[in-house]
Amino acid sequence: MSTSGFHLAMYNFGLHVASYDAPEVQGFVRREPVNFAAAEKAAGFVGRSGYVGEPGPGSWGVQVFPRFIMGSGHDSGPSSLSLWEDIESLSAFSYAGVHAEALKNARNWNTRNDWPPLVLWWIEAGRRPDWEQGARKLERLHDHGPGPLAFTFKHPYSMEGQPTQVDRARVKALVEANAPGQQDMLEQVRSMPV
Repeated sequence: MSTSGFHLAMYNFGLHVASYDAPEVQGFVRREPVNFAAAEKAAGFVGRSGYVGEPGPGSWGVQVFPRFIMGSGHDSGPSSLSLWEDIESLSAFSYAGVHAEALKNARNWNTRNDWPPLVLWWIEAGRRPDWEQGARKLERLHDHGPGPLAFTFKHPYSMEGQPTQVDRARVKALVEANAPGQQDMLEQVRSMPV
């Protein structure tokens, strides 16, 4: 539980190069449950939304997508919605271990886009964001750039709404703390075809 009274919300959205069941994106499909399992074991993970009709946690509202999906030919896109204790915890998970392996291969599964791949914002501890809020925050980030209400790892804001810095030493320590719990999963994804 956050001692600050706030948690960091994260929403991401993209588009695959083909339909979800197409051979071109099966590397993503195979890795997705392993990534979710790695997140759940990561230091600072608070929770994540599931998807209606799929096993796992319940969905945080009706899943909607940002306006960027219009004209894409897709009716859905890879997206996730989660809560973390702070930006360092999310950074340690995102850019190391199992998730970093998926990011390394993402160009094989996802289109190049002109909108940000993710958005971050602070939310009162004990509250959950919903899918619509995530989609609107991503649109806001695209339209107005980073600010206190919608920001990125590269341009983070504090809970008080001020520009801040990610504590790189803490991220490194969290990466090291997460590594033993991810070792088996990391070996698993490394053996999967891309």
